[in-house]
Amino acid sequence: MASLLQSSSVVIKSVAYSSSRCRRGMARAAINMPKLRTGGLSLKLPARDLVQEVLDNGVDLTSSTTSHVEKKYESGTNRNSSSDPMVIAKLHAIMEAVSDRVEMHKNIGEQRDNWNSLLLTSINTITLTAATMAGIAATSVGGPLVALKLSSTLMYLAATGMLVVMNKIQPSQLVEEQRNAARLFKQLHGQIQTTLSSGDPTSSEVEEAMEKVLALDKAYPLPLIGVMLEKFPETVEPAVWWPQHKQRQEGRPDGNGWSEELEEEMREIVGVLKRKDTEDYLRLGKTALKVNKILAISGPLLTGIAACGTAFMGSSHGSLAAMVGVVAGAMASVVNTMEHGGQVGMVFEMYRSNAGFFRLMEETIESNLNERDVERRENGELFEMKVALQLGRSLSGLKNLAAASSNSSSIREEAMEEFASKLF
Repeated sequence: MASLLQSSSVVIKSVAYSSSRCRRGMARAAINMPKLRTGGLSLKLPARDLVQEVLDNGVDLTSSTTSHVEKKYESGTNRNSSSDPMVIAKLHAIMEAVSDRVEMHKNIGEQRDNWNSLLLTSINTITLTAATMAGIAATSVGGPLVALKLSSTLMYLAATGMLVVMNKIQPSQLVEEQRNAARLFKQLHGQIQTTLSSGDPTSSEVEEAMEKVLALDKAYPLPLIGVMLEKFPETVEPAVWWPQHKQRQEGRPDGNGWSEELEEEMREIVGVLKRKDTEDYLRLGKTALKVNKILAISGPLLTGIAACGTAFMGSSHGSLAAMVGVVAGAMASVVNTMEHGGQVGMVFEMYRSNAGFFRLMEETIESNLNERDVERRENGELFEMKVALQLGRSLSGLKNLAAASSNSSSIREEAMEEFASKLF
């Protein structure tokens, strides 16, 4: 055994000496490792990691140092081989699909943003041109009157049809949907990367990632025909882009960073989110939806009235018809600019998405609180810090908010209560 270790030491010194000579550029040498045979006992040297350790620490190695390096290498090999390669391959496949969806939503969002600007410019140009023709036709007689009247009427009808389609699909709202989808898919991509790098992934994490991808696909569909989100819903609900949380039985806090005080604090935070933040953004969403409905109806209605006015030019009420055609066309252009230039549909989708963000926080907190086994919960201290960061608060500010909420006994005090989020 002593002769074996002595031979190993000679080999290591030879490798180190040859490597140092190669770095200095003095000579080139080929190293042939001798085969050691001692009664069936073989010494397996991990060439790359062991030689690197030799070069870092010097050539004066003892047998104990050699044993330490071998154990370090073997432990790293065992740790890497403990992960299921099929699970890792599935997560990588999901991550590639998520990355592809990010690019798809980004590209389609840019395309629909172009739709919004180009359609807005085109429709306003057509409308104002038709109004100008109607004004000129009012001062003309004979053949020019007929030509200008017909051209103005056709242009108003074309603007009406384009406005109906544009108001139906709401390009600015479509753009906001694609922005949200791209951001959320990027977030999911980062979560999968963290899962792969932080520990051994499991099949349940693969299923969870798949469910999140499908939930996002359902919440933000790419096609316009058949599965497009309703742009004028009867009731305003928060956007939902996450899979449904499984119902769990409520347990008692015991370890893993959780305590009764922390559970009570989280319950108060959920109450504030429901009473203030989610409710307020739903109210703002309803207001934006009402304004958008009024503008969406008014634009095509005004261009239709203008088309009717220009059609009756040259009759006994020609002056009144001309005035209706010009004024209605000008007003239609203003209304169209307010709706699509002001991107009212995008504002509605933004409010709906913000309400969904707070709804997701509520469900996440409640899901952790209802988990009986605290070891399966997320660490309490880490979870509290994440909630504080998502709300734009410090840990002390989060505790003060929960304390103020628990002390609000009357309805008036609850109405004067501050919002949970300080970000938006």
